[in-house]
Amino acid sequence: MYDRATRTHALSLLRTGMSLNSVSRQTGIARATIRSWTVRVEPLPHMRPTTCCRCADTPVLPADQAAYVYLLGLYLGDGCLSLSRKGVYVLRIACADAWPGLIDACADAMGKALPNNVWRTQCPGCVAVSSSSKHWRCLFPQHGPGKKHERPITLEPWQRQLVDAHPWEFVRGLFHSDGCRFTNWTERTLASGERRRYEYTRYFFTNRSDDIRRLYSDTLDALGVEWGVLRHSGRELNISVARKPSVALMDAHVGPKY
Repeated sequence: MYDRATRTHALSLLRTGMSLNSVSRQTGIARATIRSWTVRVEPLPHMRPTTCCRCADTPVLPADQAAYVYLLGLYLGDGCLSLSRKGVYVLRIACADAWPGLIDACADAMGKALPNNVWRTQCPGCVAVSSSSKHWRCLFPQHGPGKKHERPITLEPWQRQLVDAHPWEFVRGLFHSDGCRFTNWTERTLASGERRRYEYTRYFFTNRSDDIRRLYSDTLDALGVEWGVLRHSGRELNISVARKPSVALMDAHVGPKY
């Protein structure tokens, strides 16, 4: 996409007597594109520059705040932004094949957070839910070089405002990306000598980023969910929710993946 100033400049070079080939070499713009501008210099409606809620003259919050907060949780876990050769960002979130409902929820939230084309790409063991727009960078300022767990991850004030307003959506997004719900069991011997099996549900969240785990645990604190830390390979990478009242809260607002 080229703005009006770029188009006008290319046409002014043509008017000096330069050939299409010469203008194309100097500007880096294809000959066919420059030739089309000799007929129409104004961009077509679908090619005109657009703004988003964050890069507008007066930034506002996303229209569907709950969908954005859920998508933010997914992005911090299994999402990435990449800059294409066309100068637009592609948002990709990897969703395991085992959870088709999660794939649908991700695609729905992505389309609501930034109305645009959303597509799915089958990969080994997962589906990459994707969408392209130059404005994804505006909505996810956490994007940067390197892996998330190797650089600081903090929320912007406007993101914090949204997470505070929709904390369960944030927890659900993070859990759907890097969490699991399973049933533990143990056996005890009663006074009668009988062996009895006991089962209890536990929620796990695992992420290598200290900052992302802190965002998750701080949100749990705000919701009144008790949690603990379990070590993995000598590091405290796992956040566990195991107490019955807290598990009941998680079941009511998050639930198992589907």
